[in-house]
Amino acid sequence: MQSLEEKVSPRSDYYVYVPTALARKLYLYPLHVGYFIYEPGYHIRRDRFDSFLIMYIVHGTVDVIACGSAYRAREGEFVLLDCYRPHQYGSQEEWEASWLHFDGPLAREYYQEISSQYGNVLRPENPKALIHSMNKICSLFRTASPVIEPEISGYITNILDGLLAPSAGRSSAQPSSIIDSVAYINDHFQEQISLKHLAEKANLSLYHFTRSFAKETGFTPHQYLINARVSAAKFMLKSSEMPVKDIGYSTGFHSESSFCTTFKKWVGVTPTQYRGDAANQA
Repeated sequence: MQSLEEKVSPRSDYYVYVPTALARKLYLYPLHVGYFIYEPGYHIRRDRFDSFLIMYIVHGTVDVIACGSAYRAREGEFVLLDCYRPHQYGSQEEWEASWLHFDGPLAREYYQEISSQYGNVLRPENPKALIHSMNKICSLFRTASPVIEPEISGYITNILDGLLAPSAGRSSAQPSSIIDSVAYINDHFQEQISLKHLAEKANLSLYHFTRSFAKETGFTPHQYLINARVSAAKFMLKSSEMPVKDIGYSTGFHSESSFCTTFKKWVGVTPTQYRGDAANQA
């Protein structure tokens, strides 16, 4: 949707989401997401807006007041705010930001842990995976793609975990090449991904890539790929009436038989049995 807010460029867009009751109970979930180009002089002040806010400053600078303190966030930095409390931000210059209002059962715990350690303006050492997740969330809404709530909760969790990781000047939690590989698999698990392709993207030999990936994730690249496919299939089996065969193809398996065999190996039951169990528990 196009923003009608004063001093926000009409080239900006935003989207509103109403989470299900299950999402409110179990997940981190989006409420509003957008990309705004702010014109000079934009300023907003709120006493309360029931959510938490993540902003990634794409261009320019913005002055923030929250929790009785003033900050200046610059290009390449993230802002994390508790919007249940009074807050304000703006700039006399043009600036751009990708932003996400979110909430959920663990939202406050994440906020308190991150802000107590690193404050409200953060510059992660390896922000690429965080930016990727921010862009992915916005893209889901911009392209009117189906919102899979466990999946989008995972993207929000990835962002918060990244903000909670050691900041610039300290060692990162994972090598950036492995972070990029995980993000690539999460985006392309429906496709046929080869180990050689992943290793080449990471600029590592097959041996060193496989060893590093397993060390950092606890899975081999193949195991991680299959896990991503099976996880997506489990959700589709529970939440749609799509035929089992179609679910298999849509999650990256090359045949119905390989899907059913792999699913039973990982889950312990066939896709049809899993769908029946889920229906019985509904």
